[in-house]
Amino acid sequence: MSTLSAIHGLTSTVFSNLFITLPIPESRPGLSEKTYIVSGANQGLGYESCRHLLRIGAGKLIMGVRNIDKGKAARLSLLEESKRSPDSIEVWEVDMANYESVHKFAQRASTLTRLDGVLANAGIFAEKFSTLEDNESTLTVNVVSTFLLFLLLIPKMRETPGGDCYFVIVNSALHYVASTKELVPRTKADGKPRSIFERLNNPDEADMKDRYNVTKLLVVFVTRAFDARLKQSKKPGATIIINTPNPSYCKSELLRDSKQTPPPDFMARTTEMGSRALVHGLLAGKESSGQYLTNCHVQA
Repeated sequence: MSTLSAIHGLTSTVFSNLFITLPIPESRPGLSEKTYIVSGANQGLGYESCRHLLRIGAGKLIMGVRNIDKGKAARLSLLEESKRSPDSIEVWEVDMANYESVHKFAQRASTLTRLDGVLANAGIFAEKFSTLEDNESTLTVNVVSTFLLFLLLIPKMRETPGGDCYFVIVNSALHYVASTKELVPRTKADGKPRSIFERLNNPDEADMKDRYNVTKLLVVFVTRAFDARLKQSKKPGATIIINTPNPSYCKSELLRDSKQTPPPDFMARTTEMGSRALVHGLLAGKESSGQYLTNCHVQA
């Protein structure tokens, strides 16, 4: 983490939240034919993103949730507000802390007629080291499972006719303050190289105060890497656009288990305002692929 990077992250967040009103997503031709998936869809940024997608006319919405009962309750609220037909919204179970669940969700998605966009909104903020699957919990949910889902859905996205397909991963300006000390290559006592994952998964060395920030920095790096691979690929089918927008600090449930003192409420965006940035990611142009987005534009 450089001092200039940290200052930029902090000042841009303060300025954005106090002085910038994000544009409300607008309808456009062809949305009524499109199908979108939103994970973490029953509350917060995910729920508000669902509201916008329905309002602007998305044809079908798949709500990916861990808790089916909560998902069904959120679906009923969305149906009542949007006045849409019951078959326009489905609730599917997916637990990003469980690789098998991610595989099953992707297999189910492969049966869809089309898949035009995925908003990978589900994420966690953990301050204590614990393991989920084969990695530290934040790493599993925010990075590994997210990109596992992306890889598993690529075939279905390529099959979708008539335009570009989007995979959007929620990010944070906190990646600017992430320390890179855990990402520096090291060697073991025997002189063999030590992987980054070995370092991140070592409970004796893990810096959990910085872990969420590091996962968001990794998302930026991996998004760029996959975008480069996709652009080099000669495989036929729809163009896949992957980007990572920052909704900025919002008053949501992300920090519900944190012992850290959150910024004051006047510094926070509403989840509705933040969700505008996420829906923008699903509607942005090809220039957004591989990019970190903030305030509904590519951050240079």
